[in-house]
Amino acid sequence: MAVPKKKTSPSRRGMRRSADALKSSAYVEDKNSGELRRPHHIDLKTGMYRGRQVLTQKSAED
Repeated sequence: MAVPKKKTSPSRRGMRRSADALKSSAYVEDKNSGELRRPHHIDLKTGMYRGRQVLTQKSAED
């Protein structure tokens, strides 16, 4: 079994644990619709991504 040769300092331990904290998810305002969306994600209401139409919208009958 692997055993560490030296004791981990409190500073190094804290730096490792700093990534464990929960971070709030980032949202940006969409330029076209003005609604909040995740960055680098498709706007599901309009189907737009980076100014291009990526998804086609479903009609009301579907």
